[in-house]
Amino acid sequence: MRLNYKRLGEYIQPVEGRNSDLRDIPLMGLSINKVFIPSIANTVGTNMATYRIIKRNQFGYGPVTSRNGEKITIALFDDYDEAMISQAYVPFEVTDTEKLLPEYLMMWFRRPEFDRYARFKSHGSAREIFSWDEMQEVMLPIPHIDKQREIVKEYNTIQNRIQLNEQLIQKLEETAQAIYREWFVEFEFPDEDGKPYKSNGGEMIWNEELEKEIPEGWRFDEISSIAQNIVTGKTPPTNDEENFGDYMPFVTIPDMHNNIFVNSAIRWLSEKGVKHQQNKTLPINSICVSCIGTAGLVSITDVECQTNQQINSVICKKNISIYYMFQTLSGLEQQIKEWGGKGSVGVNMNKSEFEQMKIQIPSYNIMLKYDKLVSSIFDLLKIYSKENQKLTELKDLLLSKLATVT
Repeated sequence: MRLNYKRLGEYIQPVEGRNSDLRDIPLMGLSINKVFIPSIANTVGTNMATYRIIKRNQFGYGPVTSRNGEKITIALFDDYDEAMISQAYVPFEVTDTEKLLPEYLMMWFRRPEFDRYARFKSHGSAREIFSWDEMQEVMLPIPHIDKQREIVKEYNTIQNRIQLNEQLIQKLEETAQAIYREWFVEFEFPDEDGKPYKSNGGEMIWNEELEKEIPEGWRFDEISSIAQNIVTGKTPPTNDEENFGDYMPFVTIPDMHNNIFVNSAIRWLSEKGVKHQQNKTLPINSICVSCIGTAGLVSITDVECQTNQQINSVICKKNISIYYMFQTLSGLEQQIKEWGGKGSVGVNMNKSEFEQMKIQIPSYNIMLKYDKLVSSIFDLLKIYSKENQKLTELKDLLLSKLATVT
């Protein structure tokens, strides 16, 4: 054991407070993402006096580890001065913050190595427990308090930039959605005189299938009519390790979560893996749609890649705006579930069903104008998304280096 590693039990103590006086304070829960979240538990008829009290800069953790997959539910409380938490959680605190910063300790808890350690040390028959005794036996490097402050400051600088980018991404997404709604839901795109089309007498025609009026020259047609190609992904044989390597990104549904642009992937196909899946490679600016299980996720490819069979992808014709298609397909979650869920337990929409889905298709000149208008927004979204990817990698690197802090 390295000389600067210390036993955590020398620096922490349990918190015993209960809500015995029935204070009107928030009720919080714990997420496997290692943050406190507002509780959604039904507390009607519950004796709230038995709930534990947690205060700012104290920790809470769930000792039951067998239900959480690979992560341990543990977090540093910093949302309010105090709150209630369930009796299922164990609150504790650092005894001397001039020797150990709570924020530095939380960085250690965020390391995947800590999760693996806690799972390994968990024990029990019906359910596995990472007990308070085991928590006290955790060994970690505890450098001088000034060094801890320096490390925490560096970590927070990265995290704050990520959060700022996330706020900018949200605002840009809201702006793009507002423009889309104005143009293609309310039909108030600029006419030849630059005035809102519908409210200034733009020609409208009745569409029987949509049961509403749409601008003249627009149509309601199958996705296949605007596609150069529709590709359903495929997974190479998993028993052949040579199919996976470092050659081309292999995209699955988790890679698409909360990302407009797919610019990274957990797994990479080898050259052999790519050749095994002929005609499955997607070019940049293809649109991926999850159609099995987690239906309705939509992303734009930022790199050449391949996907697994849970994803149908559209390679648009040259005169079709990928940004229009992204926004349109993003609104089809319920339709995909209805189509793909027929006669089955879960959603499973195949290629034939997907390409037969119908969408509103504007005139090409309107799509071109829309594409030019929003392209700068999506360019910024791509920049912030890539930056956050790199910042997250840097943050993970900083956490990994904690093991060697002196």
